[in-house]
Amino acid sequence: MMKKLILILCILQGVLLSLRAQGEQQNIAYTDNNVRFTVISDGTLRLEYAPDGKFVDDKSFIAVDRLYPQVDYKLKTRGAWIEITTSKMKMRYKKDSGRFTNNNLIIEAVKGAFPFTWKPGMQQKGNLKGTYRTLDGMDGDTQTQTWVSDTKKGDKLKLEDGLLATDGWSLIDDSRGLLFDNDPDWDWAKERPANEGQDWYFMAYGHDYKQALKDYTLFAGKMPLPPRYAFGYWWSRYWLYSDKEFRNLIDNFHTYQIPLDVLVVDMDWHYTEKGKGGWTGWTWNRDLFPNPQGFLKYLKQNNVKVTLNLHPADGVAAYEEKYPEMAKDMGVDPATKQTIPWINSDKKFMKNMFKNILAPMEKDGVDFWWLDWQQGMFDSKMKNLSNTWWINYAFFSDMEQRRKTRPMLYHRWGGLGNHRYQVGFSGDAVISWKSLDFQPYFNSTASNVLYGYWSHDLGGHIGSQIDPEMYTRWLQFGALSPIMRTHSQKGAKLNKEPWVFDKEYCDIIRETIRQRYVMAPYIYTMARKGYDDGLSLCRPMYYDYPENKEAYDFGNEYMFGDDVLVAPVTTPAKDGYAQVRVWLPEGEWYEWHTGALLEGNRIVERSFAIDEYPIYVKAGAILPLYLENVMNLNNNDEEIAVTVFPGGSGTTAFNLYEDNGNDKNYASEYAVTKLTSARSGNEQTIVIGKREGGYKEMPLARPFTVKVLSSLLPQSVTVNGVPAEYRYSAEDFALLVDLPELPCNQEKVIKIIYPSGKVDMNGLLGASKRIARSMEQLKYRNSYIVFKEEFGKMGSLNEAVMYAPSEMPALIADFWKSYHELPSVLERQGLKSEQATWFLQSVCWGEK
Repeated sequence: MMKKLILILCILQGVLLSLRAQGEQQNIAYTDNNVRFTVISDGTLRLEYAPDGKFVDDKSFIAVDRLYPQVDYKLKTRGAWIEITTSKMKMRYKKDSGRFTNNNLIIEAVKGAFPFTWKPGMQQKGNLKGTYRTLDGMDGDTQTQTWVSDTKKGDKLKLEDGLLATDGWSLIDDSRGLLFDNDPDWDWAKERPANEGQDWYFMAYGHDYKQALKDYTLFAGKMPLPPRYAFGYWWSRYWLYSDKEFRNLIDNFHTYQIPLDVLVVDMDWHYTEKGKGGWTGWTWNRDLFPNPQGFLKYLKQNNVKVTLNLHPADGVAAYEEKYPEMAKDMGVDPATKQTIPWINSDKKFMKNMFKNILAPMEKDGVDFWWLDWQQGMFDSKMKNLSNTWWINYAFFSDMEQRRKTRPMLYHRWGGLGNHRYQVGFSGDAVISWKSLDFQPYFNSTASNVLYGYWSHDLGGHIGSQIDPEMYTRWLQFGALSPIMRTHSQKGAKLNKEPWVFDKEYCDIIRETIRQRYVMAPYIYTMARKGYDDGLSLCRPMYYDYPENKEAYDFGNEYMFGDDVLVAPVTTPAKDGYAQVRVWLPEGEWYEWHTGALLEGNRIVERSFAIDEYPIYVKAGAILPLYLENVMNLNNNDEEIAVTVFPGGSGTTAFNLYEDNGNDKNYASEYAVTKLTSARSGNEQTIVIGKREGGYKEMPLARPFTVKVLSSLLPQSVTVNGVPAEYRYSAEDFALLVDLPELPCNQEKVIKIIYPSGKVDMNGLLGASKRIARSMEQLKYRNSYIVFKEEFGKMGSLNEAVMYAPSEMPALIADFWKSYHELPSVLERQGLKSEQATWFLQSVCWGEK
């Protein structure tokens, strides 16, 4: 008997040592017959009350991890109270007092931490909200449709509560949440035991919202990293496309040199006429796609990924091609032609759906699925099982098990825990400025439940026509969103192809999409932060500036990753410019499209022409970008433009992240390259560090270009101590140093020496561009105008710099002298009063 006991103890000790070696353990601080307290982190506790003494160790829909990093805490059990203390809080529970109530349980802050006192039953006063299942029928935050079951016409959208609150604490009640059954073949849903137990997660975080989100991932799981192609441009339109029309569409993307990564094929890919499936269908419509495999092969040859729309509501009807196989596997006689109903909770049915219908289509070339409308809100067999939540799990987890490529799904929000199954489809919003104005806030608050990958119908869905200005502004916002996807309802006038607009809008739309690709390395690196730290791409301002009132008041503003602030344009322009009220936090901020360097800690009123957008980069930032020649994100060996933004002081750094792009091993197989920039006097040093780490098919060498914005012509440039050639882009006043293709495991040091003397580059980009454009427009108002030298040379500054970059200081000084005296310059030019007034307004004179 003693030998058996020793053997058991040895086994238990071995398990404990193994867990500790992995850095994770159960962290159960206290347990007795009815209560159990687990320390998940210094800011998170699990509190369980089990009247029957049976605690829940199975995973739940919210909490999928039961092992946690080691935490320092103190446990006191003497006397009548159990006391657990961490660095952030102290919990006290009265022994043997039953269910948790405000009489036997209290949690309060420790000295020095954000002050709070909590007891069961207390309500938060400052919840910062989360997200909502769908924006179907919404005009901004107001419901306009009667067919949407979630809300009534005229209702205001009420976002769900999120994980964060200004109160500094949150309680997640998982007492009635469904569980997983730990089936090694395929984890499936099961009901909780029917008892009056309590299963709570208490989070204390003060205003350290970032830490709260990371703590949440310790028990709720991480945000999976989507494949790299997901961050490219998605084309989608609800339209009766044929194979030929899609080929013409792809040809036009090539002709206009517009990047594209994903083609979304809406429901008409399958038979839809009455008697053949309605919204639900599983068989290719061969009237439109005579050879589906050939069509999918064509897309692959053009480096385009594809997703198909599904409405998995009505099951599998007898006319479907795969019906005989499904019927056989489900034990149904095919001769009866009995429709096989869609039941999410039926594991046998779901397995056979993937086996017989979906997996073969994926083998043919379908990359992922778009889950659109399903059935009722809850499963017909399992009480309280959300159809939305569970179908998301079923599809995503099947891909995890079965496929070698990285799983991705495109679907609606199902509730807490659904952050583990990206990407979100926000539904059919109304085409309006109100909808555009609401979506930035909607994106940001979704990060409060880690749902960081909303995909909107950019340009809106429900409407009768497209306003080019509104659509362009919507796309500019979309380029700075998690997913960039255009879409609309069926309508002949709802064309959103860039080439159907006049040249001005077409060019801006094209450049907006290309801007998305320029930012791809930065975006992908920030997406990795979502996996590591629970930080979404689009984050509310209060994550970084929690003590600033403006961070909460300016709900449309958001941080796009660590270094970029976006203040979207969501109203139409007046006299050629949209007015935007921007709160700039403390520090300096570089307005990307105008070149203006602005002091922070204030609210500013800024003006933006249709080809300009309020993108602000932290002064001195060094960011990895692409050059404007990347047409898709399939490759991982593209040239990186290490881009240095003006301003700031000291050393700035950025860790460039890379991985295979579409494998499942990114948790451990990835590489990081540290980029640093330091300015001291007239010398700037940029270092591209040695790449650390590795992954499958990693390029051994990569071309780099160093791009310094708002730069003068240097005196000298060296790379690793050797004199190097450089270029100057007068179009955007940028210095470019093309590095030789060196091994990635070799450090590269770039030193730039500038001439002494100061030249005012602040706002030059925007001012010179606006002057040149307005001078062109002036010719159409006065065709016989002859520009006098003083005025005329203002419109050709970029060309003058291009031809004589060494004369930049004098050229720029002359430009600013004339610009500051512009009313007098226009008077000496001989412009009539009304023309002069128009010109000053056209260049937005006075704003720098």
